[in-house]
Amino acid sequence: MPVDPAGLAARCGDLLGAVRERGPLVHAITNSVVTNVTANVVLAIGAAPAMVDIVGEAGDFAAVADGLLINLGTPAPEQREAMHEAVAGARRSGTPWVLDPVAIGSLRVRTPLAAELVAQRPTAVRGNASEILALAGEGSGGRGVDSSDPIDAAVAAATRLARTQDTVVAVSGERDLITDGSTLVEVAGGSAMLTRMTGGGCALGAVIAAFLGVRSEGAPALEAVVAAHAAYSAAAERAASGADGPGTFAPRLLDALAAIGPDELRAPGRLHVSLTDQVGGGAA
Repeated sequence: MPVDPAGLAARCGDLLGAVRERGPLVHAITNSVVTNVTANVVLAIGAAPAMVDIVGEAGDFAAVADGLLINLGTPAPEQREAMHEAVAGARRSGTPWVLDPVAIGSLRVRTPLAAELVAQRPTAVRGNASEILALAGEGSGGRGVDSSDPIDAAVAAATRLARTQDTVVAVSGERDLITDGSTLVEVAGGSAMLTRMTGGGCALGAVIAAFLGVRSEGAPALEAVVAAHAAYSAAAERAASGADGPGTFAPRLLDALAAIGPDELRAPGRLHVSLTDQVGGGAA
C-alpha cells in the first residue's frame, strides 16, 4: 500500500525536531572542494560535523558517529583507503551511511570504487540522474559533476538499485525522487541556485546522514531520507526568495537551514507518494 503523504510529512517534521534536539554526530569523508560548506550546512541544520579521513582513525570514528557520508568527489589514494575503513567500521557498529557517487561513469578510479562501495549496501545513495544511472550500470555518467540526463530517466534504475542493494536511492534534480524499491516519493521545492554554488548537492549527503542518525530503531530509512530532502528543499526555496544571485544565496541557505521549522515540512503539497510500478519502476 502507498505511504500516506500527510503521515509521512508529519514524520518529516518530527525527524527535523529530533535532529535539533539530539545534534547527531555526522562523520563526513567528502571532497576537498566542499569540506567547509558541508560542515557549515551540518551545523546549520542542528547536527555536529567531523571530517575524519585519516587512515587508522576513520574506521574507529565511523563506529561512534551517528551517521556517515562517503562522497567520491576527490578520491585521492589515502582517502579511498579511509573510505573503505570507515564503511567497515560503520557496518560493524550499525552506523547508517550514505554513498554519494560524484561524477562516476567514464572516470576509471571513482567508477569502480563506487561499484565496490555500493556492494557494501549503504543505507542510502544520493546522486544526480546520470550518477544513479552509471551506478546501476545503465549509463556512462554526466558532464563532470553535472547531470546530462533528465531526472525521470533514472527512476527505473534507481528502483532496481534500491531493490538489489537493499538501500534507499535519492535522485536529485529540479525535483527530488526518493525510492526504497517499492515506494517512490517526490519532494517539491528547492531552487536552481543550489547548482550555482559549490557544494550545494554534496552537502545534502551529510544532511541525509544526520537525519538517518536520529530515526527511531526500526523506522524506515526512506522516511529519514525524505525528511532530509524536504528540509533542504524548503530551506533552499526560502533562501532563493530573497537572494540577488548565488553570492547571496549561499549564506542565506545556512540561515534558512537554521530557521526552518518542523511545520514547514508538514505543509501539504511538498510530498507526492506513489508505488514504483505505477511510474515505470517495474520489477527487479
